[in-house]
Amino acid sequence: MTTRAEICVTACAEAWRGDGAILASFAGTIPRLGARLAQLTFAPDLLVTDGEATLLRDDAVEGWLPYRQVFAMVAAGTRHVMMGASQLDRHGNSNISCIGDWERPKRQLLGVRGAPGNTIGHTTSYWVPRHSPRVFVEHVDMVSGIGGDRGAHEIRVVVTDLAVLDFATPDHTMRLRSTHPGVTVEQVAGATGFPLVIPGQVPQTRTPTVEELALIRDRLDPDGLRDR
Repeated sequence: MTTRAEICVTACAEAWRGDGAILASFAGTIPRLGARLAQLTFAPDLLVTDGEATLLRDDAVEGWLPYRQVFAMVAAGTRHVMMGASQLDRHGNSNISCIGDWERPKRQLLGVRGAPGNTIGHTTSYWVPRHSPRVFVEHVDMVSGIGGDRGAHEIRVVVTDLAVLDFATPDHTMRLRSTHPGVTVEQVAGATGFPLVIPGQVPQTRTPTVEELALIRDRLDPDGLRDR
């Protein structure tokens, strides 16, 4: 039986479909498995890193990518990163910096890190492991990564444990693209702190193929880290 985590891995992989020979970067286990899965199946030209300085292909070292070169790829737009977010609004503005007022926050988070350069320089997607109104908010407390209303290059998709969302609307506001098997449209809407654009027909997120399942379970993640 296919698990929710395996569906999320496949949905993350789909984010890089058609990108060609660009660098796939990611934050978290599920996006990492998704990028590797995409490279091994429908996106063979994708460059996948180990998260430090090594490019990987077929479980072997393909090349060396020093940190300074990553900045060159960001500036050239030849990178697609899947980041995490503590808050996201309907335009795709993200917050990974603080919760509460900036001058006196209730909670300090990571800081903006590379989010401004990522979102203005190249394609950005997001992975949210727990879809809730605390993450999907009307207004983020601080803009760390810019959204479509602030000139983002492209915010492509948001993959969560409930659904896949995108910004394929006339005003680039968040739209429900698909719900994962067993999840209803009402569940997603109820877990979102602003009105989503919901098409008349919302399909289910595709399940992994037999080949993809074998790669996930036997090769990419035999220890089952995805389920944690």
